[in-house]
Amino acid sequence: MSPGYDLSAPERFSVAAIGPVGSRLFLVQCRQDRTLLTLKVEKQQVAVLAETLGRIVRDQSRPGHLPDSGILEEPAEPDWTVGTIGISYDDATDRVVLIFEELVAEDDDGALARVAVTREQAAAFAITATRLVESGRPPCPLCGSPLDPSGHECPRTNGHRPPTV
Repeated sequence: MSPGYDLSAPERFSVAAIGPVGSRLFLVQCRQDRTLLTLKVEKQQVAVLAETLGRIVRDQSRPGHLPDSGILEEPAEPDWTVGTIGISYDDATDRVVLIFEELVAEDDDGALARVAVTREQAAAFAITATRLVESGRPPCPLCGSPLDPSGHECPRTNGHRPPTV
């Protein structure tokens, strides 16, 4: 059986990027009591999380004071890499519920984490995540992949000409 986490009232729900632009490691971190869970995620997953959490928060009443969501606790080593993420809003508890599933081979059972955050935590995460994503390399206007300053072989042009910005 793979490990499972049920963080129904985390004190911390953070996102951060470690390393230089172009080779950053994106991490989501949750803490509840003595449980510290650090997950490796892709930049695109962070972008989708930011957009979806922002939309959920906008559809509810205005959140209260936003916590700081850009600080990671040490150790900041990922427990596992996220494959899929599910998101929903629970009206009864007034919490945004996230399900993180571990990226594993097809026949393996991976870890699963259920994290239920407040609207304030979700809003702060969305703001921090948007800033992190926007601070990286700009996307290619043709294929959406990040533009590399040393050159970009766009698959939409078979690498024959650089995209225009």
